Amino acid sequence: MAQGQTTSTSLMDISKAFSLLQPKEEDQDGELCRALNNAVSSDDVSLLSQLLSQENYRMYMNTPSGWGVPVTPLRAAAALGHLRCLELLLEHGAEVDVLDVKAQTPLFTAVSGKHLDCVVALLKAGADPNGSQYNNCSPVLTAAREGDVDVLRELLLFGAKVDVRPKVPDWASNATACRGPLYLSAVYAHLDCFRLLLLHGANPNYNCTDEKMLARIKQPKTVLEVCLQYGCGPEYIQLLIDFGADVFLPTLIIDKTTKQNEALLLLLKARVCPKTLMSQARLMIRRCLTFANKDAAVDRLDIPLILRNYLKHHNSVLV
Repeated sequence: MAQGQTTSTSLMDISKAFSLLQPKEEDQDGELCRALNNAVSSDDVSLLSQLLSQENYRMYMNTPSGWGVPVTPLRAAAALGHLRCLELLLEHGAEVDVLDVKAQTPLFTAVSGKHLDCVVALLKAGADPNGSQYNNCSPVLTAAREGDVDVLRELLLFGAKVDVRPKVPDWASNATACRGPLYLSAVYAHLDCFRLLLLHGANPNYNCTDEKMLARIKQPKTVLEVCLQYGCGPEYIQLLIDFGADVFLPTLIIDKTTKQNEALLLLLKARVCPKTLMSQARLMIRRCLTFANKDAAVDRLDIPLILRNYLKHHNSVLV
């Protein structure tokens, strides 16, 4: 009998422990939060509007709730791509850069979900295009890795850092720590993203501007080396050359066994054939344009259209 009582007591203790982990149904605050998130999850704009018209619900608009990773209604709307709910929450003053337990902003989750309309809405509402400083990744890195050129373009137009890199402690720095979105777009063969990043001023050598970090790494690889290593086509090499990459910087070991592909031959040719004066002038002019949207800045220059197109690297007018 005593053994049976012990077993019964143990089961009761376990049941009580689980009950403590579950949200309390009588908890009115929790019910209000869940009601908002449920409306967003079902994309019920009408219900959400009714709830937000009440002060007691608006008070919990920025309060996370739910199992696993608790999220705010705005974070949920961004992750699901429910634009109308997202816009309604923003209209009622939802915190645009609220963080979840992973230090992810609503913008970050919208980028991860490839919800372009939500990305644009959040950026227009003032979301930080670089995401959170406490998160190891960033919206730009994510878009470059996924090859989402439309999302990447919006982030860059709203001032996202083009040479952003994964955030790691100094002691953990290694050869991959300095590899930014330009590296990722090359490795994952996203040529449109690769070109867009260069057009917005990405560093064509290391895609990293942290000289101290580069100094700590024994053999940092240039973007040119990475492109050759991963078998990127000659178009990647040509873009890097056109955008001013130092063709003498990569360490190349050429012998009879080296596969002489088109990309490598293009790099070797660039080492013996100096850039034209027009090409050098284009590089210098673009470097002087400090605007995030360099193409828009070029369009404001009082020069002939053919020269503006050349400055914007339109292939049809290359000379």
